[in-house]
Formats: sequence, structure tokens, C-alpha cells
Amino acid sequence: RRVLDVNDRVLRNLVVGLGTQQDGVPRQTGFDITAASEVMAILGLTTSLKDLRQRLGRIVVGYTSKGEAITAEDIHAAGAMTVLMKEAIKPNLLQTLEGTPALVHAGPFGNIATGNSSVLADMIGIYGGDYLVTESGFGADMGAERFFNIKCRTSGLSPDAAVVVTTVRALKAHSNNHKIVPGRELPEALLAENPDEVRIGGENLRKQLENVRKHGVPAVVAINSFPSDYPSEHKAIREIAESMGASTAVCTHFSDGGKGAVELAEAVAEAADRPNTFKVLYASEAPLREKIEVIAKEVYGAEGVDYTPLANKQLDSAEENGFGEFSLCIAKTHLSISSDPTLKGAPTGWRLPVREVRVSAGAGFIYAIAGEMRTMPGLSRHPAAERIDIDENGEIVGLS
Repeated sequence: RRVLDVNDRVLRNLVVGLGTQQDGVPRQTGFDITAASEVMAILGLTTSLKDLRQRLGRIVVGYTSKGEAITAEDIHAAGAMTVLMKEAIKPNLLQTLEGTPALVHAGPFGNIATGNSSVLADMIGIYGGDYLVTESGFGADMGAERFFNIKCRTSGLSPDAAVVVTTVRALKAHSNNHKIVPGRELPEALLAENPDEVRIGGENLRKQLENVRKHGVPAVVAINSFPSDYPSEHKAIREIAESMGASTAVCTHFSDGGKGAVELAEAVAEAADRPNTFKVLYASEAPLREKIEVIAKEVYGAEGVDYTPLANKQLDSAEENGFGEFSLCIAKTHLSISSDPTLKGAPTGWRLPVREVRVSAGAGFIYAIAGEMRTMPGLSRHPAAERIDIDENGEIVGLS
């Protein structure tokens, strides 16, 4: 498959190679978004230039008629690929408005790929200060799970504490009492004081904290405060966190800068000093289907897993080609802990449908696609571009 950094749903499934013999072999293929590509995942997981060269060489580009994997090394492409990536593996050193150093590097999607900044940035940053804060995308069922089971396994680093960020409005949304439409204003009822609704949606937070706890890491809940929040709602979140053994901190850094995150920093420093029994959830040598079952049941709360005939065939092929000890990355919706974006809170009684399995041999993981998840996004009915324009003075409008 090819990649493109522009959302375009018509490129998801294509037939290429039509025409004369010089135009290639006709075959079905498609495009993925660049952030979901294997090369982006490799950028995020590589530990050195030598490691990058080896990983790029392991990328599977096709299969023989006997089902044997053909790699980038086999077609003599890995060297040139490494040359193109030689400068890209160097993390970018930036600073915040208050002068705090920040390493910005890599961008694999959190709902499709690994959803974490690079291993190299972490390895550099860990020696640059007393504390290193590294981000994982989306919920703890996605970015954090992959951080623990893929990134930490690759880097050899282990976390001292985990921060789960939440908002009052997010937990209210997980109560399933509100219809939230992308691009439209939030319902007024979502902004009204309602601690009971926070407690209902708080089942999602409980599950996310449970997922962190299963990895043996102390957790801190960061309440990202909005002006529309009420003290009673913050209290409800604190009660949920405390019942799960996690500390809490209210954050106002968006409006107050660093001083708005002092309480959080103190809570994280305290949590990092607690006993730590970090562990991954599955052994590398476990069968691929067992790994999928573990994540589906333990992290997502599913009853079990259902595979399409295609997915079963692809899993068998992966193990036959020696990829059975790879880590697991499940691509699914970020709108629910389940694979169904309409299920809110912490749903139970559902099964994870795996429709396709891909091998990311260079990245070192198997890539299972669940439900209706697409690896090439499409624009919404009314994309943000409709609101962007330029006025008579050359000023851009509609970006906010």
C-alpha cells in the first residue's frame, strides 16, 4: 500500500497497473494516511541509525507464490530508504513559552498506529532533566496500552508513573445522555452542573485507571479544568480516582501556564516515588491470537474476539513467516473503549471483530484492524476548510 498525508476516502481501495505491460501488474491496493504508515512507526520505535537500517530492511513489500515474505532488503531498497531517513531520526529540540525544553519527534496516529512520540526522544530526554514527560495519544486503552506493550518493550525503558488526563465534559459525554456532533457547538445541557452525570460517565475513567493499574504503574488523574466546570463535578472525579487508588490534580495550565500545573507536577513527583511493579500484559512468545484476546478482554473489556476468514488466513501467514513473536497494535475507534464508536462508558457484553491483519515487520508489530476502522480517513460533510478564507488585507480568517 502507498501513503498520502491528505484525507481522501476514494483512495482507500484502488486497482492499479491497468494498461500495457509496461504499466505494471494489475492488482488491488490502496492508500493509508502517512501517520499510519510503517515508516512512521519505525521512526517512532528506532533506537539508532543502525537499528533504522535493519528495520527498514525488514519491511515486507510482498509475498512469493508460495506465501513467503519479500522484504525491502530483498529488493535492495533498504539502503536508499535509510539515506532518505538519515536526518529525520534526529529529534527536534524546541522550547515552551516559559522556556521548558521539549523534544518533538514522530507522529504515528493513536487510533491506527502506536500513538507515541519517539523512543529516541525519550532516550535523549531521560538524561536531560530530573523528570521526562512523554505523551501517548487518545485514551489509556490506546496510546498508553501501546506505550506499555510496544514502546517500553522496544526501548527497555519503564515508566515511574502515568498521568490520565480527563475533563468534566468528556465524562459527561460518556454518560451517553448527549448527542455530540463534530463541528457543532456542544449541547447546553453538557455544560450545566451535573455531578451525577460525571459519575455515570466516570465508568470510563475507572476502566482507564484499571488498565494503567494492570501494568503495575501508579496513576495520577489530571483534571483539565474549563471555566464551565463546577466544584461538585471536580469532587465527583476525585472520588472516582481515589476509589481506584489514584491521586488527582486540577490543572489550569491552558490559561495560567506553568503555575496552573504545579499541583499536577507535585502529584506526579509523589507518584513516581511510589513502589513500581511495571509489567507488559503478554509475553512475546505468546501466539498472536492469544495476544489479541488479552488486549481485547483485559484492556477493552470484550467478551471475546471474532475473526473474518481473511484475518484468520493473515494470522496464519504471519506465524508461518516467523512474525509470531511480534508485539500487537490494534487499530480501532478512539471514540469508545470498544470497537463500536456509539458505545460509551465502559461497555461489556460485546465482542471485538477483527476484519484484517497486516504485518509491520520493520516496526516489529502485528497490525490488527477492528470493526469499521479505516487507515485512510475521509473529510467530514463540512470540513474546517469551508470556514477558512483570506480577506482584502491578506489576513487569513477562520482558523479558530
